[in-house]
Amino acid sequence: MTSRSGLDRRSFVVGVSAAGGALTLGFAVVNGSEAADSTAGPAEVDCWVVIAPDDAVTIRVARAEMGQGAMTALAMLVAEELECDWTKVRTEFVSPRQNLIRQGIWGDLSTGASRSISASQDYLRRAGATARELLIAAAAARWKVPATECGARNSKIVHRPSDRCVTFGAVAADAAKIAPPRAVKLKPPTQWTLLGTPQKRLDVPDKITGHPVYAIDVRLPGMLYAAIRHCPVFGGTLKSVDDSSIQAMPGVRRIVRLHGAVAVVADSWWQANKAVKTLRVAWDDKGQGGLSTTNIGEFVRGGLDGPPGQVGRADGDVDAALRSAVRRIEADYMVPFLAHATMEPQTCTAHVRRDGVEIWVPTQDASTALATAAIAAGVSDDKVKVNRMLLGGGFGRRGTIQEFVRQAVLIARGVEAPVKLVWSREEDIAHDLYRPFGMARLVAGFDAAGMPIAWSIRLAGPSFVAEILPGFGSSFLDRSFVSGLAEEMAYDVPNYRVDYVVRETAVPLGVWRGINYTQNAFYEECFVDEMAYEAGVDPYRFRRLLLRNSPKNLAVLDAAAAKAGWDVPPPAGVFRGIAFSEACGSYCAQVVELSVTDGRVRVHRVVSALDCGHVVNPLTIALQTEGSIVYALTAALYGEITIKNGAAEQANFKDYRMLRLADTPEVETVIVSGNDFWGGVGEPPVVPLAPALCNAVFAATGKRIRSLPLKNHDLRRAI
Repeated sequence: MTSRSGLDRRSFVVGVSAAGGALTLGFAVVNGSEAADSTAGPAEVDCWVVIAPDDAVTIRVARAEMGQGAMTALAMLVAEELECDWTKVRTEFVSPRQNLIRQGIWGDLSTGASRSISASQDYLRRAGATARELLIAAAAARWKVPATECGARNSKIVHRPSDRCVTFGAVAADAAKIAPPRAVKLKPPTQWTLLGTPQKRLDVPDKITGHPVYAIDVRLPGMLYAAIRHCPVFGGTLKSVDDSSIQAMPGVRRIVRLHGAVAVVADSWWQANKAVKTLRVAWDDKGQGGLSTTNIGEFVRGGLDGPPGQVGRADGDVDAALRSAVRRIEADYMVPFLAHATMEPQTCTAHVRRDGVEIWVPTQDASTALATAAIAAGVSDDKVKVNRMLLGGGFGRRGTIQEFVRQAVLIARGVEAPVKLVWSREEDIAHDLYRPFGMARLVAGFDAAGMPIAWSIRLAGPSFVAEILPGFGSSFLDRSFVSGLAEEMAYDVPNYRVDYVVRETAVPLGVWRGINYTQNAFYEECFVDEMAYEAGVDPYRFRRLLLRNSPKNLAVLDAAAAKAGWDVPPPAGVFRGIAFSEACGSYCAQVVELSVTDGRVRVHRVVSALDCGHVVNPLTIALQTEGSIVYALTAALYGEITIKNGAAEQANFKDYRMLRLADTPEVETVIVSGNDFWGGVGEPPVVPLAPALCNAVFAATGKRIRSLPLKNHDLRRAI
């Protein structure tokens, strides 16, 4: 909302920050990208830890921060072993260019599949322990005593026999000159003092005061702005542009023709966006103009009806067991394309010079951003400088494919100034890299006692792996498409098979939060409820029977049921559904409580039990669970991208609806810990929400929900 003075809230916050110097180029560089370029000032004890004379500790972060709390949790892993004063810790992003120059010393810079902690914990804890040992060695050398007589605590080195003490900052420069030990001993979890304790996120205070610079906030001297318009038909290309249609518009600098899009560069983004919308353009739909949700559905369903696909897992003899079954049930399920709908639309600022290119970008994979910019600019990788910004949402959208980076660099190549490309909300939703459309056919056979003895699952749909690697799906199994149904399938059914039939379409695909676990858990967990109903057994207890050999899954199932009070009847008019999943190395079970009034679903409460193994920051787990529930509930209730005439029909929040605050349920998080492993947090709670929701709808209405979203179903009467 804009006030009468013309100053909206965001402009006020940004303006105040700018007045304090936060939005200068210098802040962006120090905050996000090239701090490793500097050789002056604080001492780099090891590549992850920099300590200043005043004991300020900077811990470098290789992963992206997009609201998931990774910067804080990753720093905690280092700080636990470093034995530093947590109140003096700050973070900075690893520079992709420095990682290249220093031969990949910081390793993987990508963020996805909830791997930030699990894939980093070992080397980060070792980095903290190594820095600690170097500091101890430096202090011992100063005192001329054995290092074994010294210890570290709260940013101080203490010589135990003499009680002498020195701060980290006083010996950091000396420590940086010592050769690191080949091996260090890590603390067992029983000795952790920081890990496992609730800690406020390090990035939140600055966010409250408007200090961080997101990519959409970048301001550079002489900067121009670009808006883009893509061919509305997926896979279409640009035929021609009538330049004269916008020549008289104020602020317009140039038109840039791209393969499947056209961009306008102007003095302001509003001028650029108005011009690109006005521009008269002719497109070539490349024969995709007749593509629709209906014919995509028919095509994908053909995969269910045809010959078997690539097998993801096969136990026993499913066909023979189905023939011998006393009873059998069968059901087909369907999920739609889904957009990511990041709050910050796709954006990138690029400055192309003769000696290279510099970009300011919100990326989940900084190495891919660097390589993409290098290819677009026609320079070697070492000529690219990447300023990593905080992300206004990611959910997989800013990962493997970063076409917005390529576009920004191509647009800026002919401009002697930095150019910030910002997609409009309409372009962002109508030209997303969508979660794949998919279908599944599930068949189960039962013995005389009502227990399943055979279970067949056939999946059909397009593969986002084949999108990245054309031809992959025809030669190799896309294991991501069977995720949750292959190795992670925990139900004890003696004869089990899952296979996948690839059915590619022209609709662009990408990784969505929860990957393909979200589709597959919906199929599996709703069908398990159908099996329980057929067997005449309570759905919670039916799952317990089938999970008798899976203690971790059983533990989260029991924890969710106990917290929800499954054995105590809910209030009148309130109904429950339950589901569980194993995803991204963690185990999650949820109970949804809802009511249905005049066909309208109201979710009152969600209980979510999560076992991610070792807990770094329980506060982050609770916050991530709440965000996951809102994200997943939005998709299950309203989310779908439909296709007509080769294009997406949805283009903004008016037709791609988000969950409102008034409709947000109470979320209770139960952390099930004590297991010695490292799992993910940001995505596992997304996965079981939709099936738990739909199972609760069945309890309330007697209607089985076999396709999403719920808004497409008439729930005003039971079948």
